[in-house]
Amino acid sequence: MAEELAAFLPALTKSVISLFIIVDPLGNIPIFIGLTEGLREKERRKVFRTATITGFILLLAFAVAGNQILNVFGIKLPSFMIAGGILLLIIAIRILVVGWEEHKLTPESIGAVPIAVPLLVGPGAITTTILSLQEFNIPVTVVSVVIVFTITWLILRYIEPLYRVLGKNGSTIIARVMALLIAAIAIQYIISGLKASL
Repeated sequence: MAEELAAFLPALTKSVISLFIIVDPLGNIPIFIGLTEGLREKERRKVFRTATITGFILLLAFAVAGNQILNVFGIKLPSFMIAGGILLLIIAIRILVVGWEEHKLTPESIGAVPIAVPLLVGPGAITTTILSLQEFNIPVTVVSVVIVFTITWLILRYIEPLYRVLGKNGSTIIARVMALLIAAIAIQYIISGLKASL
């Protein structure tokens, strides 16, 4: 039991950190605020609750049956890694160079799209979850998804005080730093996918 726990905790820590960096709820604070600008507090909370539940269910599905989902479409993991890495790199470069273009959408739609998908659960988060499933196991991957989305829910729940503390400049800096980390992870995905293919 002690040996299993000793192996479980480092794997869980690595999985949680990787997934949290990709989901990036802190770096997305300015985007979330911009997308929900003009909504009442009750409406904003409803939007964020919808986003958290939608993102959690989607990522949990990949955590439990990621390999089966890929097999249905005949996709090999290295190909998914390369595709996910390229898309993630494009997103990171876009954030670094031009930031995220905000689009005014109806309150009913912004919870699921674009906040849940692709801001919280995009190709990078899906790729990271499937890689965690491959490298570790289902329990580690599922628990890491639960932990990351619990933290994400707390951040979204208290987003306004956080935004006031960080300020616009602080939030923008965090977004750029996270984008750099995302770009590095994307490159690693592409390299690992190419190595596996070759």
